[in-house]
Amino acid sequence: MPRLRSRAPGAPLCAALLLTVAPLPAQQWLHPDTAGRTNQSIFRQLDLPAPNEYRTASGRPGPRYWQQRVDYVIRTTLDSATHRVTGSERVTYHNNSPESLGYLWFQLDQNVDNPAVSRTIQGAAALPRRKLSEEALAFLAPPPNAAGGYAITRVQVVSKAGAKRDVAHVLSGTLMKVPLPAPLASGQTVDVEIDWSFVVPTPDGSHNGRGAREQVAQGWMYQLAQWFPRASVYDDVNGWQTDQFYGQGEFYLNFGNYDVSITVPRDHIVQATGALVNPEQVLTATQRARLATALAGDRPVFIVGKDEVGTPATRPAGTGPLTWRFRATNVRDFAWASSRAYVWDAAGFRYTPGAPVIELHSLYPREAMPLWDSLSTKAIAQTMRTYGRLAFEYPYPKASNIHGPVGGMEYPMIAFCGARPVQGRVTPGLAYALVAVTIHEVGHNWFPMIVASDERKWTWMDEGLNSYLEGIASLEFDPAWPKARLPIVAANQLGYLRNRDQVPIMTESDFIHRGFGPNGYTKPASGLNILREQVVGRDSFDPAFRDYAQAWMFKHPQPADFFRALQQGTGENLAWFWRGWFYTTHANDQAITRVESQGTDSLGATSRGRFYHRVTLENQGGLVMPAVLEFTYTDGTKDRVRLPVSIWRMNEKRFEYGRFGDKELASVTLDPDNVLADINQENNSWRRPTPAVP
Repeated sequence: MPRLRSRAPGAPLCAALLLTVAPLPAQQWLHPDTAGRTNQSIFRQLDLPAPNEYRTASGRPGPRYWQQRVDYVIRTTLDSATHRVTGSERVTYHNNSPESLGYLWFQLDQNVDNPAVSRTIQGAAALPRRKLSEEALAFLAPPPNAAGGYAITRVQVVSKAGAKRDVAHVLSGTLMKVPLPAPLASGQTVDVEIDWSFVVPTPDGSHNGRGAREQVAQGWMYQLAQWFPRASVYDDVNGWQTDQFYGQGEFYLNFGNYDVSITVPRDHIVQATGALVNPEQVLTATQRARLATALAGDRPVFIVGKDEVGTPATRPAGTGPLTWRFRATNVRDFAWASSRAYVWDAAGFRYTPGAPVIELHSLYPREAMPLWDSLSTKAIAQTMRTYGRLAFEYPYPKASNIHGPVGGMEYPMIAFCGARPVQGRVTPGLAYALVAVTIHEVGHNWFPMIVASDERKWTWMDEGLNSYLEGIASLEFDPAWPKARLPIVAANQLGYLRNRDQVPIMTESDFIHRGFGPNGYTKPASGLNILREQVVGRDSFDPAFRDYAQAWMFKHPQPADFFRALQQGTGENLAWFWRGWFYTTHANDQAITRVESQGTDSLGATSRGRFYHRVTLENQGGLVMPAVLEFTYTDGTKDRVRLPVSIWRMNEKRFEYGRFGDKELASVTLDPDNVLADINQENNSWRRPTPAVP
């Protein structure tokens, strides 16, 4: 930087003279390091992992990015008398890493309900000091011989010649280690076969909460999720990701192809991840014709109507169980649902005329009417539109929404959602609840089913991003959507933000001790909306968000990749925002501490107006934000000024704003629309003092 020199006679007023006229105050950081005397500016760059050939400084996959692939062939049977699911799977593990692997790790999420190995059960706190129901006691303190979790009956490695060899697998809580007879070299594959079974739990008898059974008037409904041993992820950041499943941090999984055959009672209807490849064997001619009609249009058509549920006409002629076969390409998981109680409606969706059809399916019992039949499939279609525009167009051939005991869960191409009329009565709140949970769970196909972040560690990377898009989709479904129900409205988060007993968003999922919903869902969602609407603007934010999503389709981003991608795409230094909103629990509390006006004649600036108004702002919380000021004048007129967050660069605690004008001030209001998550509105306004009565 050139050295400042004094002004020569007749030269223009220079920066040096201005500095002498208005000297800068000493640096005032919100969080100073008084002992180490180091740079503690909230605007300083984040200390992120160094970019490399796998992950670049622009937040994109690098030229040597790699990830593993795992393919599954599964044969499974549901016994509706015992509620037991029995399965056999062949896992083909592709080692795309640059290293040799001597063993594989598998996730056994059902074991969270096995008292012998579950760390969730073993580490549970003492019982409350009151009488408990039998169900509550069984859940909080299951007996040692409780039958939850997997029965693993076979683990074998298959040689290239087809020979099968038993391996001494090791169970470790919700994980299983499978040693390999020989190291698996880079670029090679290995086949592992596993036989297993478990009893599908009831909702109140499981710490899993993702798959369950429920009995309704027409029979049992089964929702099967996290139901088979799944290979853990080995990546460039963690090596093997072997975090236990405690029931809170959800999934981190590999992409691959699935071929799944599901044998169920003949009177059941099945829906699952992937395309149904044998409709001629499991659907009647009438149902196939109705399905063709539904997919040709965009309005729901009943494939199984309310009055047809459970009747012989809804099933192909014959006796004995039926096997439904599904295939899915490039997915990271597989889930399914089965019941004789389902009403089924479907519709088609196309992004443009002539584009491939995306099948939209809704399955629900009679008890879910008259709600699901009018809203579920429409809400799926809204998800396709909004998420397709703001992230990327849906790449899979179908999306299904299944009603049952699971209130809200997501898997590739299939969602499990609650919301059911009470005694046939549908309230506006219930309708909003169904649309919201449908958009949210179907929206998870984008995050994390396709943009496949590690939710076992970072809940916000899929729940937060998904909740952000959910809020926009909800408003596009109904512009009159109540603001109090929107996850993107900052004012809805104030109670949580005021609470001192919280942890930063950048806290691993299983270490979030309370406020899991606000921490992982609504605080990140509303924060992203603040960025979009109040900091960088939609024209900058939307392309940056879309670029991130598209760059990481079918890949595994990390938090640093997201932070870098948004900063690169918007062209803004957002370190202050990531640091404050994501890495700390500091809150925004801006205050107006002083307002004064002086005549412009005292400044020698009468040509600029009658008054020079000064407003002193202070940061009384630990967060910086832009500032919005609304000026109301004594003649009743108003105007606003938006001040960028950079006003706090030199002094993070105090800023004095000044402006010329001809009108006398009546009041000044800070954040007049309550959009900046200011936790204390009591100090956000100033009113002209009432003249004293003589």
